[in-house]
Amino acid sequence: AEAKKRGYKAVVNRAVVRIVTPGTLTEDTLLDARSDNFLCAIRADEDGASTAIAIADISTGRFCVLSVPADNMMTVIASYAPREITYLQGASDEGLVRNALSASDIPLTPHVTRQASPKGGQEALVSAFGLKSAEGLGQYSGLEFSAIGLLLSYIELTQAGIPAELDFPKRENLADHMMIDETTRHALEIDRTQAGDRKGSLLHTIDRTLTAGGARLLGECLSRPLMDVAQINHRLDAIQAFVEHDEDCEALREKLKKYPDLDRARSRLRLNRAGPRDLMTVAISISTAESLLPILSGEGLQRTERLNAIYAALQQGMTNGLTDLRDLLSATLVDEPPLSVSDGGLIREGANSELDRLRSLRDDSRRIIAELEAEYQNSTGISQLKIKFNNMLGYYIEIPARFVDDFEALATDEVFHRRQGLANATRYSTDRVADIARAIDSATSDAKALETRLFDELVRSVLNYSNTLYDLNQAVSSLDLSLAGAVWASETDACRPVINDSREFEVTGGRHPVVEAALRREGQGFVSNTLNLGDQQQAHARLQVITGPNMAGKSTFLRQSALLVILAQAGWYVPARSMTLGVVDRVFSRVGASDDLARGKSTFMVEMLETASILNQASDRALVILDEVGRGTSTYDGLAIAWACVEYLHDVIRCRGLFATHYHELTQLAERLPFAGNLSLKAREWRGDLIFLHEIQDGPADKSYGVQVARLAGLPKAAVSRARQVLSELESSKTGNSVPNDMPLFSFQESGDGPGPQAENSEPENRTNPALLLLDDLNPDDMSPKAALDALYQLKGLSGENR
Repeated sequence: AEAKKRGYKAVVNRAVVRIVTPGTLTEDTLLDARSDNFLCAIRADEDGASTAIAIADISTGRFCVLSVPADNMMTVIASYAPREITYLQGASDEGLVRNALSASDIPLTPHVTRQASPKGGQEALVSAFGLKSAEGLGQYSGLEFSAIGLLLSYIELTQAGIPAELDFPKRENLADHMMIDETTRHALEIDRTQAGDRKGSLLHTIDRTLTAGGARLLGECLSRPLMDVAQINHRLDAIQAFVEHDEDCEALREKLKKYPDLDRARSRLRLNRAGPRDLMTVAISISTAESLLPILSGEGLQRTERLNAIYAALQQGMTNGLTDLRDLLSATLVDEPPLSVSDGGLIREGANSELDRLRSLRDDSRRIIAELEAEYQNSTGISQLKIKFNNMLGYYIEIPARFVDDFEALATDEVFHRRQGLANATRYSTDRVADIARAIDSATSDAKALETRLFDELVRSVLNYSNTLYDLNQAVSSLDLSLAGAVWASETDACRPVINDSREFEVTGGRHPVVEAALRREGQGFVSNTLNLGDQQQAHARLQVITGPNMAGKSTFLRQSALLVILAQAGWYVPARSMTLGVVDRVFSRVGASDDLARGKSTFMVEMLETASILNQASDRALVILDEVGRGTSTYDGLAIAWACVEYLHDVIRCRGLFATHYHELTQLAERLPFAGNLSLKAREWRGDLIFLHEIQDGPADKSYGVQVARLAGLPKAAVSRARQVLSELESSKTGNSVPNDMPLFSFQESGDGPGPQAENSEPENRTNPALLLLDDLNPDDMSPKAALDALYQLKGLSGENR
C-alpha cells in the first residue's frame, strides 16, 4: 500500500520485523493452550558454583527470576520445562551451561549482548518497564541482573527492536517448592510420558480444568509442589468446599465453559499483534467473570480463605472499571468480529457516526454504479455492457467483441475512452465512471482507516486495565483449578490428605491414579494398598525393603507412593481412603533400566550415576524410591552395592524410602535395622499357573517365581523345564551362587528342538517328556468329547515314541 502511493513501479520496503523462535511464540495456532511456553536465560558465576535463571513466557507476560546452586540448575529448569534456553556466547560460563544441558533436548541459542552484566541488566530492566530505578522491583544480585539483561536483550532481538512486554519480575524461592529432578520426572511421568506424550501422564489423567489458564496453573502445581503446610491446606480447603457443594460446583463450571484465554489475548494486545477477536476475548472474559459472582456469594458455599481471595479479586475488578470496559467493547465491536483489522467490518453499525457516513457513501456509490450500468445499456442498446472492477484498471466498461464496431459507431453524449483491447472484449472508461470510482475508493479507504483508528483506541483502553485483567484471570484460573480438583475427587473417590510438619507418611487404600484410570476404561478394578513409613518416634519403619516376583506390581507400588506425595503437596486430593503426610522436600526415583551409549555410559553406569546423585543430595525430609539397585553387575557386586545403599539410607540420610530388590539377603538386613522393615507382593501358584494378587503384605517374599514368569513370557517349554531343573539343583546344593560340578549344563539336544538325556539324579518326574509337556497344556474342563479323544490318541502316540 505504501509503495503504491509512491508510484506504480515503486520498490516495496523490506525489513526483518520479527525472528520466530520456539521460546518467543505468541500465536494460538502455534502454541499448546494448556501448557506454558517459557524462554530461559542462564548466567553462572566465575567459579561455577551458583547460577541465576531468568524465565519468561512472552505469550502470557509471566516473568520470574531465581538464584540456584549449580548442582540444582537442571532440576529447576526441568520444573519449568522451557521451550528454549539462551546463554551468553563467549562468556566464561558458556562451557558450564552447555555441558549441563548437553543431554537435554531443549534448544540452546547463543546470544551476544552487553546487557548480560550486572549494570547492563539493571539498565535493561529499567528501560523495559519505563522506570527511573529498579529498586522498586526488589533486590536482585549482580548475577540475577546479568540473567535478566540477557533475557530482555534476546527478546528485544527476536522482536526486531520492540521492547519486551512482560509483567513485573517475580522472585521465586527454591525453599517454597518441592524439588523433583529430571530423572524422577521422567520415571514418574508427571507431565509427559516416557515417550514424550501428554496423554497418559499424571497431569493428563487428573486434568478436569475448563480454561486454558486453569490448565496451565494445574501443570505448575504438579511441576512445583508446595512446601508450606498452610498454603497447601488453603488449596485443599477450596476443593473441599466444592466437594461438599456439588451444585455450586456444577453451576460455576457451566459458566467457565465460555471463558476464553484472556492471558494470551492480553499479551498479544501488548505486543501489537492482536486482532479484533482478541478484543472480543476481553469482553467475553469480563462478562463470564461477572456471572460467577452471584454463585460465589451464595450462603451455602463455605467461604474459605482462597475462595474469599478469588471473590475479592473478581469483585474489585468489576468495581475498578472492567464493566465499563466490557460495555465499551460490546457496544463498539460486532458480535462476530473478523480475524484481522484489514478485513474491515469490525465496528458495529451506529458505534461511530462518521464511519456510518463513509459506509453509506461507499454502499450508495456501488448502487450508483449499478444504476449507471443500466443507463449505459439503455442508451447503447447493448444489454451485455457491464461495468466491472479489477485492481489494475479500477472501474471500467466492458463491451463484448461482437458489439464493439456498432458501439463505436454510435453517437452518444458520453465520451468513451478506449483503455484495453482483449480477444473477446474491449474495455472503456468515461468521466462519470472515473468520478464515481474515486468516490468509492475514497469512502472505502477512509472507512478502513477510521476502523483502524477506532481499533487502536480500543486497544489502548484495554491496556489501561492490563494489571486489573491480569488479576481477574489469575482469580478465574485459581477458581477453575479448585473446581477441577473437586470434580476429580468425586469421580475417583479421592480423599483429602492430612499435611503436617512431621516425618509421617501413612496411606490407607492407596491407588495409582494413572493405572487405575487405564484399568477403569477397560472395565477392571485396581487393587489398593496400604503403606506406613514412620519416624524415630513411631513403631513403623521409615525404610521398607520390598520383595516379590516380577510383574507382581512392585514398580507400580513404588511410583504410586511417589505420585501420592506429589499430588498431596500440590494441594490436590489423593486416590486413597486416607493419607497423612509430613512435608517432603524432594522426591527421588530410580526405576527402570536404560543406557546412554552415545556418551559412553552403560546401563549399569547410568544406574550408578543416578543412585549416586540420590545418595549425595537426599535429606532426612526426602522420599527415596529405588528399584533393583545393583542388578547390572555380578551377584556379589550387586548385592554389596544394594546392601550399602540400604544402610546409607537408613543410618546416614535417615529419610523415608522404598527399596525394591530381588536380593533376598537384604530382607535379613532390614530385620536387623531398627527403622527398616520388609514388605512383599503376594503371589500364588495354582495348578501350575502363577497368579499375581497385587497386594502388599508385611514380611519378605517366600520365593521369586522367576521361572514361572519366564513361562508366562513365552519361553520355549524345553527351556522352562531346563530352568526348573537347574534351579532345583542350585537350591539343593545350598551354594546359592555356584554350580555343582556334576550338573549337566549342556543337556539340550544339538538341534535345540527338544530335551536331551537327563542326569541320573534328576527328579523322578521327567518334565521334558513330550507327552507330559502336552498333558500340562490340556484343560479337560474346556475340551469337547471329540477334542478329548483326539488328545488321548496324541498322548498315546507320544508315549509310544518315547519307549
